[in-house]
Amino acid sequence: MGYLISVDRLKNRLHNHLNNTVIIDVRFQLTDPDAGRKAYLQDHIPGAVFMDIEKDLSGKKGKHGGNHPLPDLTMLAGKVGKLGVDHDTTVVIYDADNDMFAARAWWLFHYMGHDKVYVLDGGYSGWKKTGNETTTEVPTLTPKVFHLQLRDNQIANMEEVKEKVTRNEAVLIDSRARERYLGDDEPMYARAGHIPGAKNYFWKKVLDENGSWKKKEVLEKQFASFQKNEEIIVSCGSGISACPNILALKSLGYENVKLYPGSFSDWISYDENEVAIGEDA
Repeated sequence: MGYLISVDRLKNRLHNHLNNTVIIDVRFQLTDPDAGRKAYLQDHIPGAVFMDIEKDLSGKKGKHGGNHPLPDLTMLAGKVGKLGVDHDTTVVIYDADNDMFAARAWWLFHYMGHDKVYVLDGGYSGWKKTGNETTTEVPTLTPKVFHLQLRDNQIANMEEVKEKVTRNEAVLIDSRARERYLGDDEPMYARAGHIPGAKNYFWKKVLDENGSWKKKEVLEKQFASFQKNEEIIVSCGSGISACPNILALKSLGYENVKLYPGSFSDWISYDENEVAIGEDA
């Protein structure tokens, strides 16, 4: 898959001292927001820097915008520049395993106009499992200037979602677990169910039973009901677990794919918005 990099390939880049590669650790736990940073300080891939999903890669919550709004992108561009990233830099992002947080960071870089960005297949556990070196050293990288080149066609706001889904002008994917989509269980929000018209494609189904990314031909069958040229808007609870589905779709050649950043948590912040329960007709 085009947006993934294998452990062996990353190891070779490090072994051959290939310049202009920045590795970013984004390990995170929703139930323990400090766990990722603590894990990074305990050990990480040599040369890796840390970015926090909530402090760096999300903005402050407001009345609308969902639980993980997009960050101030000018500030984020400044942060990644200080980490040694410009548009010639190859960025490799990893999570604890093949989790949703690396895909969120990947999507943000893509949205900011950066093409040389990859997710480490297998994450940190895949790196350690094969006996590769780890370190506690926090690197100091030479700052660069990262120029924003926003791809505004990569996002959809609430009004656009409502209008296009109502008019059947776009497909809407809900990436949450099926029980949350159906409204049978909702551990996080005051309202249960899904955005009317959304189709459920649980994000973890892009992975096989071993937690590895599925092969391209398997994913092709999984998303076969979609046309390559139709508009697909991907949502979840708050704009994070939608991102593995986006990575998979773009890897398969679906180009007109957008993230609804606020997702369900933004949708229900508007009292007038309806919520569907059960299987969508």
